Amino acid sequence: MSDAVRITAVRTESHDTKTFEFILNREATPGQFVMIWIPGVDEIPMSLSSVGMIKSITVKAIGDATKAIHKLNEGDLVGVRGPYGNGFSSYDGKRILAVGGGVGTAALMPLIRATGADTIIGARNANEIIMEEETKGHSKNVWISTDDGSRGFKGNAVQLMVEKMSLKKYDLVAACGPEVMLYHLHKACVDAGIECLLSLERFMKCGAGSCGSCVADGMRICADGPVFSKEQVSLLKEFGKFKRDPSGACVKI
Repeated sequence: MSDAVRITAVRTESHDTKTFEFILNREATPGQFVMIWIPGVDEIPMSLSSVGMIKSITVKAIGDATKAIHKLNEGDLVGVRGPYGNGFSSYDGKRILAVGGGVGTAALMPLIRATGADTIIGARNANEIIMEEETKGHSKNVWISTDDGSRGFKGNAVQLMVEKMSLKKYDLVAACGPEVMLYHLHKACVDAGIECLLSLERFMKCGAGSCGSCVADGMRICADGPVFSKEQVSLLKEFGKFKRDPSGACVKI
């Protein structure tokens, strides 16, 4: 059952992305997610972009549910279940490079705040870069990549990551973004012999590991993840190739 929480603040991150803050007195760790219920529309999983007493979700308006969330204002109520899943772990004392693709950057923010990790923010173009200034408040090194070269490095976040790893030794890469990006990032980390933790996304109904809608090669993304190690991801034959639609059918990514 969802708890009704009141939105305490709304912040615009880009032309199609907003952050919604709310008070939820439940312990959460970087990388966990909540199920957000919009009455009369849908219930969807959203990564937490803040994990303290004041929690937040950062939402890109791409479908009916996310567009409905974008219409909410300070003082409005929304349903919340969770937090759920396994987040980022075993990172204390490590030299970390955080790599965010698109709105995936938001899911890394709790880890970045906790560790001050060097950070790469990847986007298709300058208009879609999010959380750059906030990240600079926590990280000594913040680099931008854009596919079209309108800001920073011209190319994708993985290409920039490989360049930065050749210049500085890291113990761990933490990443969240489109699965195609994560697929190539995982391969680059395997080739470089560096540990990585990847936050994966799949269609979820329950969020608690019961319904099986998010299963990939026997792993429940919601309960066994959403954050997986390099070794775990190496066992997922569907990773980067297939996902399941709302009906449960396996479709190409």
